[in-house]
Amino acid sequence: MNVRRRHISGIAIAAATALGLGTLSACSDSASAANTDKFDVVAAFYPLQYLAEQIGGDHVHVTSLTKPGQEPHDLEISAQQTAALGESDAVLYLKNLQPAVDDAVSQSEVRTKIDAASLTTLEKHGNEVGGHAATHDTSKNDELAGLDPHIWLDPVRYAQVAQGVGKAFEKADPKNAADYRTRTAALVKKLDALNTEFKTGLADTKTKVFITTHAAFGYLAERYGLTEEAINGLDPESEPSAERVKNLEKMAKADGVTTVFYETLVSDKTAKTIAADAHLKTDVLDPIEGITAKSRGKDYFSVQQANLKALQKALGSK
Repeated sequence: MNVRRRHISGIAIAAATALGLGTLSACSDSASAANTDKFDVVAAFYPLQYLAEQIGGDHVHVTSLTKPGQEPHDLEISAQQTAALGESDAVLYLKNLQPAVDDAVSQSEVRTKIDAASLTTLEKHGNEVGGHAATHDTSKNDELAGLDPHIWLDPVRYAQVAQGVGKAFEKADPKNAADYRTRTAALVKKLDALNTEFKTGLADTKTKVFITTHAAFGYLAERYGLTEEAINGLDPESEPSAERVKNLEKMAKADGVTTVFYETLVSDKTAKTIAADAHLKTDVLDPIEGITAKSRGKDYFSVQQANLKALQKALGSK
């Protein structure tokens, strides 16, 4: 996918490693991911960092390559990060989401490389996915029809990744295997409960169609029988064509859509323009690619619950 790049300075990297924002106890305030007395893990971005911290607990020292507030797709790897990656005990990443990370991992000698994409199933999603639309998505644009990396927004797939990460930690750090196993089971149980919340909360709604700026919610839509219509494709900063905008406005009227969703890490300009033209409301649906002061929650679970409430409101939960 064609994504704009922005270089991250060494100062920003130092700030990035404080990503816990005071809520994630295992996260370090040091720019170095190695040379601690714990199991040192480098995570590519927030959803993977969260898994590492929840599963690892006090046994791990986790740093993130992506700083709070930055679009993960935009990441470039600094020399400092490359050095820290090579000295870590493990790296947790999602292949094909961040090309710079993929390159750094492939060249690194880190012993344990955990690709989250290999721990569950990925699908091809266009700009219309989920529900009935999944069976007739005819997008011929490779950028839109590529493998969708946003697996963490589906609690079921995220639980599968968690189980795989837990097993990888057990193998790489056997002296703490029992604790990793216990913490993984607890996390999976919470994700199972979240799945039930979504399934119950979205079972009976006036419409099943929602519009987003970024095609990040395809797995979530398919899981709960919804249809996501994305203004842009898998790249959150791509621009929609005039024809796409016109078709979205027609679809919104036909399917009883009330809201155009935008996200916290990308400009809301396009969403608000389309909403105004089509006389629709706007609201936030967070892809949870990073936690910032603008996030509607302090961690993965609280933001997902905020997402559920936003969907219920927009879809007309009965």
